[in-house]
Parts: sequence; C-alpha cells; structure tokens
Amino acid sequence: MNELEEIRKRKLMELRRQDIEKAQQQATEQEKVQQQIQQLEMFVKQVFTKEALQRYGNLKVAYPEKAVQLLVILANAIQSGQISRIDDSTLKEILKKISEKKTDIKIKRS
Repeated sequence: MNELEEIRKRKLMELRRQDIEKAQQQATEQEKVQQQIQQLEMFVKQVFTKEALQRYGNLKVAYPEKAVQLLVILANAIQSGQISRIDDSTLKEILKKISEKKTDIKIKRS
C-alpha cells in the first residue's frame, strides 16, 4: 500500500510539472504574439491621420480581433505601396469590407 501511494505521488508531481511547463510555454508564445502585434501597430500607425488613429483606438478597445485583422491588411497594403496615407474615410471603407465578409445566419421558426 505504501508503494502504491509513492507511485501516485510521483505521478501527480509529474503531471503538475507538465502543466506548469505548458503554462510557461503558452505565456511565452502569447508574449511573442503581443510583441509582433505591437511592432505591426507601430508600423501602421505612422500613416494614420489623427481621425483614423482615433477610430483605430476605438476599434481596438471594442473589437481587438478585428483590430489585429485590420493591422495585417493595412500593413500588407502599405508594404505593397497601395496606401501611403490612411485617413478616416479610407479606414471606414476598409472596415466595411472586412465586416461584409461575415454571413448572417437567419433561423426561421415555423
């Protein structure tokens, strides 16, 4: 019985150690992603007008995932030379195009 308890303790300790390692790895990966987003944001913010920057800030607070998606799209457009300056109206148009990609699902009840 004593040997069985010892095996259980070792197994439990091993599982805890694995959980801690996984948590540390996830935290490291999340930190890397946040750094990449910040770099991308700094790159894109350079071409924003004051109004566009304000709209982006509002978007980032309300819809962080959509803000990251917007950053990727804008960074690609800037790098390819399609956009040199982003004003509020341009940002609105891009946001409309991003939002149009979603399909609405309607359920009819009979």
